[in-house]
Amino acid sequence: MTAFVEDIHRLRLQRDYDMRKGITRKPQADESSTRVKNYITQSGLERLKDEHRFLLTRERPAVVKVVAWAASNGDRSENADYKYAKRRLRQIDGRIRFLTKRIEAAEVVDPEAPRAGQAATRAFFGATVRYTNAAGVVRVVSIVGTDEVDLNRNHISWVSPLGRALMKSAAGDSVVLQVPGGTEHLNVLEVRYERISVEPFREPLGSEALPKGTS
Repeated sequence: MTAFVEDIHRLRLQRDYDMRKGITRKPQADESSTRVKNYITQSGLERLKDEHRFLLTRERPAVVKVVAWAASNGDRSENADYKYAKRRLRQIDGRIRFLTKRIEAAEVVDPEAPRAGQAATRAFFGATVRYTNAAGVVRVVSIVGTDEVDLNRNHISWVSPLGRALMKSAAGDSVVLQVPGGTEHLNVLEVRYERISVEPFREPLGSEALPKGTS
């Protein structure tokens, strides 16, 4: 099976998956991207760049080829391959624009960089904080950028309710977390700065069908 035929097959599989999941609506406008600085770790920025590169040099060219092929197969209004490929292309273009803005606005912060004074003992961007909640349960979270949130790794955004509550706190402080229906008191046990491991970008299943190095 040639790479192009595999591209078509993969796109059809993705279309069938979307239909089973009920993902049939038209793509929404570009995801929100703020114009203020995008605070992020270096590994988080690399993940954005890797995804941007993959979409721009491999995924988009492959889908463009499928669009051209599907357009040559008769009535476009009844051509499921064409309609889905065009919708997928719009999604890819929207994501590329979003990633471009986030990368351009990136302000890299190194959690391991030497810090002095309160910056070394209080929670700011890049801090890893250990605290207890009202029930006495000990939890550890790392404060990262909005593009790096990973609850499986306990990575929270610095603009999330918990991130805001912990911001500028130090060991021994009691902070108030606003939660739906009330407030929760947290006791900060430790604030430290260490390497934060961000999950790297992984190509979607089936992308190995795309010819690498396509430009």
